[in-house]
Amino acid sequence: MKYPLGIVSALLLIILAIFILTLSVAQPTSPERKSPQDWLKEYQIHVYQDKVILSLEDAQWARVTNTNSMDPLLDEESNVLLITPKNPESIATGDIIAYSTPQGTIIHRVIQRGHDQKGIYYITQGDNALEQDQDLIRFTDIQGVVMGVLY
Repeated sequence: MKYPLGIVSALLLIILAIFILTLSVAQPTSPERKSPQDWLKEYQIHVYQDKVILSLEDAQWARVTNTNSMDPLLDEESNVLLITPKNPESIATGDIIAYSTPQGTIIHRVIQRGHDQKGIYYITQGDNALEQDQDLIRFTDIQGVVMGVLY
């Protein structure tokens, strides 16, 4: 039995379309996340044969504990460099901040910045956490912005 060329072509196109859709569904990709701002400019980095000097104002150092909330970026005994942000507007979505809570210091990524009657607030979430943090973080809670991780 002979089929007209138009029907065969249409069937081949349908099969090709189903194949392409199957490939795109079968290979999930993670959603794009905002990256931290560039808090350290090239002119602030000085590399010598025997040392590296970072010219930073108000820098702090902190050691990370093992909570797994920021895996794989931060893990047990990672060292982070923090700098003090100048104002609430300087912190953007994607930045990683260290902030105070009654349970201690938490280091999580800012996933949203908003404004209410009390002023600017930040919503955070650990990179390895399924849900965002419950508290609204205020500028006065922030100890610093992570601008470097040393392993």
